[in-house]
Amino acid sequence: MWRIITGPSILDRDVASDVLLTLVICALGAEMAINHHTRTLPVLLIVAAIGVFGSISIARFVARRDQEGR
Repeated sequence: MWRIITGPSILDRDVASDVLLTLVICALGAEMAINHHTRTLPVLLIVAAIGVFGSISIARFVARRDQEGR
């Protein structure tokens, strides 16, 4: 959480948020396996989609900013 808040760069924050989302996905998957249900599967898929689309948008932002700086 500290790395997400303080940075120092947007890429560091992105990596830290990806790690956090991965931990949430693992926890939800473990909870589903332990309790033998699939009720939280839509939440798992939404969290995974947020992680993927967030990483893609940040990568595009950084690439665009890098090209403008040249």
